[in-house]
Amino acid sequence: MKAKLLLATIVAVAFAGCTQETQNNLSRSLQNWTGTNGVLEMYAGDKLVHRFLKIDKLSTAVATDSSIDRPYRFGYGIHDVNLNNQIDANEKKGYFEISDYSTNYIFFEAN
Repeated sequence: MKAKLLLATIVAVAFAGCTQETQNNLSRSLQNWTGTNGVLEMYAGDKLVHRFLKIDKLSTAVATDSSIDRPYRFGYGIHDVNLNNQIDANEKKGYFEISDYSTNYIFFEAN
């Protein structure tokens, strides 16, 4: 019991000593490793036009020759073609990209 408490204390102190960016990277790594049940909804004005289910992460593109983020996100998910919020037999996993400039979207974790 004392060994577990000591280990938890060491991890907490080490984590607290990291910069905010390092903590964010560690948090994202942990979330990516554990997985999520994300839902991405894309809108044209106020109308829902696309939905992707079972997304494990939404990634930010990074430039090839530098560390500058590109203005879009991408990922993989099941395309909910009929927008019924269920995975039907004809709905397959697909790749998507969304622009930071022109795509109205909501990304959230499903229950």
